[in-house]
Amino acid sequence: MASAVRLVRSDVLSDRAEYAYASVVPGGTRLVFLAGACPLESDGSTAAVGDHAGQAAKCIETLREALRAAGASMEDVASTRVLVATTRQADLVAVWDVVRDAFGEHDVPSTLLGVTVLGYDDQLVEIEAVAAVPDDR
Repeated sequence: MASAVRLVRSDVLSDRAEYAYASVVPGGTRLVFLAGACPLESDGSTAAVGDHAGQAAKCIETLREALRAAGASMEDVASTRVLVATTRQADLVAVWDVVRDAFGEHDVPSTLLGVTVLGYDDQLVEIEAVAAVPDDR
């Protein structure tokens, strides 16, 4: 299925960014606002305690399932916000590597933030997303 999301790039802005700078969603598209995907197991416990990359992978798994339940996929994501409980840039990079790999060629605009604390015990990562799905899907 073709995505309604069109990624926007710029030949003027830095090419160091590992994502598109913007995305455009046409009219006639249903927007899907996803809650932050958390690294929680089905029993409510936190997955991969102490492991930023492991929690990022669990968040991606959760995000994929939330998208599926809304009739969308990773290719329909228009933007993300990735929250990482850390003060270390290396932890941000470890999480970003997992997120970037999960999206592959569909490198949506994204914001990566280091924060002081997240909502669940031992939680280090949370990923918010907005997706766009054609109304006829």
